[in-house]
Amino acid sequence: MTTVTNSPDTTVRHARSRLTCTLPRATASVGALSGATTTAIAVLLRTAGVPLAVHGKIPLAGFAQVTIIGAIIGGVLLAVLNRLSPTPRRLFLRLTIGFTALSCMVPAAYAETVSSKISLVALHLLAAVMIVPVLARLAD
Repeated sequence: MTTVTNSPDTTVRHARSRLTCTLPRATASVGALSGATTTAIAVLLRTAGVPLAVHGKIPLAGFAQVTIIGAIIGGVLLAVLNRLSPTPRRLFLRLTIGFTALSCMVPAAYAETVSSKISLVALHLLAAVMIVPVLARLAD
């Protein structure tokens, strides 16, 4: 959106930067979509009899919440890297691969059954596969 202010002496144009317009929208969109997707798959897994439990049953809303929080963290990380790094895309991809591997360790270590471990790790990977490429495209 561009706003033009006219005065007798000066015309000033205020244009939104690509960062303030696109990255927050993409982060919110991919967060919502991946949150809905992981929740829907969690419902299907529970229907199929997979307990999806880590020290107790995980509430279905938790899948969407954690996925959206992950997308927001990724968006903030990318915004910081876009400002500070000469190679933000490469560094973003390296960091997100590492963070995804770390996030997979929790369910792999603490899930109550083997089927829960496999399913929760798969959901972590699915969320990462949905979020990371969308955000990486916005690296400067």
